[in-house]
Amino acid sequence: MKKEGEEIKKELQHRMTGYIVGALGLVAGLAWNDAIKALIEYLFPLAKNTLLAKFIYAILMTFIIGIVASYLIRFFDKKEENK
Repeated sequence: MKKEGEEIKKELQHRMTGYIVGALGLVAGLAWNDAIKALIEYLFPLAKNTLLAKFIYAILMTFIIGIVASYLIRFFDKKEENK
């Protein structure tokens, strides 16, 4: 019974850590979102809400997210192979 309590406690700590890291990742993502928007507005001084500016932003974000996702998939696949 005591062992089950310890396992539940460890699982709860593991999940809470995951939630906290996820929340911090969201904050970092929002900060990068603003930074990239500001960079695009600086490099392409268009009106803030023009269709072209939104498409440039969407394409740039898709490219960046694709690269990051590809890197993470490779990283975690290698980690699984090493187990």
